[in-house]
Amino acid sequence: MKLYSWFTVFFAGSVLLFSCNHQGSESTQTEGEKVTYPKKVVELKAEDAAELASKIKQEVNVTLADSLELSLWASDTLVQDPIAISIDDKGRIYYTRASRQKNSEFDIRGHRNWITPSISFQTVEDRRKFLRETFSADSEESKKHLKDLNNDGVKDWKDLAVEKEQVWVVEDKSGDGIADRAQLYLEDFNEEITDVANGIKVHEDNVFVAVGPDVWRTKDLDKDGIADRKTSISHGYAVHIGFSGHGMSGATIGPDGRLWWGIGDIGMNVVDKEGKNWKYPNQGVIVRSELDGSNFEVFAAGLRNTHEFVFDQYGNLITEDNDGDHPGEMERLVFLIDGSDSGWRTNWQFGKYTDTDNNSYKVWMDEKLHVPRWEGQAAYILPPIANYVNGPTGMKFNPGTALGKKWQNHFFIAEFRGSQTNSPIHAFTLKPKGASFELDKTQEVVKGLLPTGMDFGIDGALYFSDWVEGWGIKNKGRIWKLDVPNEANSAIRQETKKLLSADFSKNTEAELSQWLQHEDMRVRQKAQFELVKRGEKGFDVLLASAKQEKHQLARVHGLWGIGQLARQKADYAKSLTAFLQDKDAEIVAQAAKLIGDVRYKGASKELIALLKHASPRVQLYATEALGRTQDENGIQPIADLLVSNDDKDMWLRHAGAVALGRIGKEQALVAFKNHNSQALRLAVVVALRRMKSPQVAQFLQDKSELVVTEAARAINDEFSIEEALPALANVLKETRFTSEALLRRAINANLRVGKPENIKLLADFANNKTQTIAMRAEALEALSTWAKPSVTDRVDGHYRGEISRDGTEAKQAVLAILPNLLAEKEEAMQLAAAKAAGRLKITQVEKEMLALVKTNASAEVRKSALNTLYAIGSNLLNEGLEMGLADKDNKVRSEALEILPKSDLKEETSVKLLEKVLSVGTDMEKQTALASLGSFKGKEAVQALEKALNDLIAKKLSPAIQLDVIEAVEKQNEENLIAKLKTYQEAKPKDDPLAPYQEALVGGNFWKGRDIFYNHESAQCVRCHAVFEVGGNVGPGLASVGKRLSPKELLESIVEPSAKLAKGYEMLILTMKNEETVSGIVLEETAKEIKLKIGNSDIRTVEKSQIANRRTAPSGMPPMGGMLTKREIRDLVAFLSGLKEE
Repeated sequence: MKLYSWFTVFFAGSVLLFSCNHQGSESTQTEGEKVTYPKKVVELKAEDAAELASKIKQEVNVTLADSLELSLWASDTLVQDPIAISIDDKGRIYYTRASRQKNSEFDIRGHRNWITPSISFQTVEDRRKFLRETFSADSEESKKHLKDLNNDGVKDWKDLAVEKEQVWVVEDKSGDGIADRAQLYLEDFNEEITDVANGIKVHEDNVFVAVGPDVWRTKDLDKDGIADRKTSISHGYAVHIGFSGHGMSGATIGPDGRLWWGIGDIGMNVVDKEGKNWKYPNQGVIVRSELDGSNFEVFAAGLRNTHEFVFDQYGNLITEDNDGDHPGEMERLVFLIDGSDSGWRTNWQFGKYTDTDNNSYKVWMDEKLHVPRWEGQAAYILPPIANYVNGPTGMKFNPGTALGKKWQNHFFIAEFRGSQTNSPIHAFTLKPKGASFELDKTQEVVKGLLPTGMDFGIDGALYFSDWVEGWGIKNKGRIWKLDVPNEANSAIRQETKKLLSADFSKNTEAELSQWLQHEDMRVRQKAQFELVKRGEKGFDVLLASAKQEKHQLARVHGLWGIGQLARQKADYAKSLTAFLQDKDAEIVAQAAKLIGDVRYKGASKELIALLKHASPRVQLYATEALGRTQDENGIQPIADLLVSNDDKDMWLRHAGAVALGRIGKEQALVAFKNHNSQALRLAVVVALRRMKSPQVAQFLQDKSELVVTEAARAINDEFSIEEALPALANVLKETRFTSEALLRRAINANLRVGKPENIKLLADFANNKTQTIAMRAEALEALSTWAKPSVTDRVDGHYRGEISRDGTEAKQAVLAILPNLLAEKEEAMQLAAAKAAGRLKITQVEKEMLALVKTNASAEVRKSALNTLYAIGSNLLNEGLEMGLADKDNKVRSEALEILPKSDLKEETSVKLLEKVLSVGTDMEKQTALASLGSFKGKEAVQALEKALNDLIAKKLSPAIQLDVIEAVEKQNEENLIAKLKTYQEAKPKDDPLAPYQEALVGGNFWKGRDIFYNHESAQCVRCHAVFEVGGNVGPGLASVGKRLSPKELLESIVEPSAKLAKGYEMLILTMKNEETVSGIVLEETAKEIKLKIGNSDIRTVEKSQIANRRTAPSGMPPMGGMLTKREIRDLVAFLSGLKEE
């Protein structure tokens, strides 16, 4: 064995650390690929582990709910960069360590030029192809973004296949309540397309790891603590390059004994073991399968990024889905049912919004899909229970005996916001409402740490991993233990711990039967699973448990066990039918759900009768069962249920639509098109959408605009029903509709169908004054892109691919209506007309454009008309430029200056005009003039820029145009000027982090900065900060921030956010001269004292003279220097500086 050091140890002599290569055992078992991993162990002496835990505990400032206590279970010496955790039946904690996040996983926000290619991917192989092409040997992208990790002297995609994800096992060998040993379980998963391991579940002798593109089943056959077998049980996850942290997660064992896991909106495209293709590339999903990957199915879709999800004691799947980072949006608490679609698509995040040939319409926000049910909301989605918390990560449900009675039936969810000061753990309860639930009580239980994964231990405490600080990996991490004082020694918790640690294979059926009645769900489930393994003998016990009436939860587990057996042998399913007559509505609901789950077809009459049951929950699962069994006899009864429900309960409506879609009889559904119930017709449209049936087009004739709009969504959105697009296009012939969601899709359908008659429809609609200006302008803009439409859909942003076609007819159609449109007084119509003329190069309107430049009252119209003159190559451009340069409005003059280098004026003449502007123009005009100068390469232009650069170096230049001079020199790229600029940049002080950005302090554009704040995909300022009531509450509010902070302080907060934190957000860790450690949130600081808030309410004033060392915990905000250009930073500073109102 070769010994070598690989880890920095905190206490000399206290850690035993060794590493060697580990050979897997020679086993006759052939399951999976044999693997070899190094043996790495970190061991602490118990007393040193305790001392380190005590020291760290002093450094943190934690607020706890009453009756709870917190202790450090594992320190940074044992835990680093933990994401997900899972606790085994011995109390050991397995955790996934993020390794690939730093160099091998990409966040699309830092690669905006990848957005369109990424949104086009349909499979993980598309992503692999892109990465290999993008990161070819020493390409510009390779040099910019990669490190030579394989040390072959070349930077290329192969460097993405070096870093490996890790799983570690941490345990408390001494039994004193503090972990003292960590061992590497595996170190693997390093294809160029491998994501980060966000999901882990220990179950019996399996450790399941979810890391895109695979779910892995691993085993330790020789029981030495190191995996020696691995098997991919499912492949095809992480299709897109999207937001970091949106990968696979949430691995868990469901009450049905199957493995469940999820993937965020970087999507999946999976072929299961039976050969069926499950294609969900643009949305997050939750899926399940048997432990070997068979019997795979997507349970719920339309999610953004759920991280973890839980099952309550009745098997209800509850989770929290991340929001889309839009202004005014918040995460969503959801109850998911089989086949549900929550509505999110990744193409609503990015894609079309960076395409100048597309629009800014956002289905998710503009159609209000992100909020709980409202009248008129899209019918195909299952809305959230409530908008709740921010940035969810770990989540758990109290299994029954954990913590204490006060915390029974509570859900626990962690917020991750990148900062300890505002990343709490919440506890909440739900109460039934119809077939679903509503949020009942909620409270913060822990605050002051940065929680990621979460699990209940066999001892009944809640354990959670701690990222410690910031967003990136840093070789730090901890695991904390949350508990109720003295509860750990209670009889029930001691019994639970003993049972969870026991080997149930050695117990009798009678004992297992008793444990089905245990207070703890984990014990009940363990007994259930063991009885299932025993086949017929187990079935008898499970059936008896289901039949007794004293212990409801034992009945539920008995039924679940029968369901497991029925998946193995269909004959067992028949026994479930009797429970459909039970007097306990919950037992009826569970039996119906299981009959559907195993697709038992022998209970049709009973299930249909249950559609009239008094319990909405029973109705829900009876409907679901009829759908899963594809029972044609259920069509009319389900329709009757939908009519009586009348859209009051969204879960019943969703279940009905899903069921009708699964039964799949389109003619029976179309027969309802004239039914007087709008609720039924809406559900039928959703069912036909799920069937991809062109017959949905018949509902475009519906009398209800809601139904027609829903049909339009079905036809246009996502993968579309292309055969029905012509019918949707013809909706523009009607005049009765006003719905923007409908009209946008009808306009888009005309563009997509692309026939001559569609050109006429669009032109007629654009020329129709009875329609709204916004929709007429959209029709005109769509028509102007006819020859080469945007590659992304004009409504939902789905990637459609490149289209190239003759634009002559479209051009003629626009030309015919342009005089009418230009004659209208509305600015929006004139702007759209001018833009269309420019895009289509309609030269015949050059005189009209010149007239607009000369006389139109709107500066925006004059500016647009000037642009059109340039776009069409007009002979009148020079005349227009003269007018533009003399315009009374700054924006028009600047536009003229920007066009100047592109005109046919002689360079010498243009440069003289620009020099004049640099002499007498406004700062805004000078900025534009400098940008234009950078486009010229002649002697006069070089001399002009050299003078400006010399003024910059001599500090004679207005601060507002300093950045513009630098950018112009870089753009012109003249050798001598570049050398002079380099000398200037290198002379800046190296110890000043703001020095590279000093030119961004002054000269920004308030309105461009506002757009960055609210809309920039990478920066996402509004995700965490609010201006008045618009925005997030993760970071400090920014109303009147321009009054509180100087431009320099604002710049610092953007590029060095941890340098100085806002009041109430700075976590300070002090080491006093007497070696005491004090940590708290800074409330006030003077020259002599610091006032800290410590814990829930303690306030302590510390004299600075007694401080030996101070450290501020980093801000959760990432530095913006890598996400924004200096010009964008300057604009953002201008926007924030302008926020002066209270």
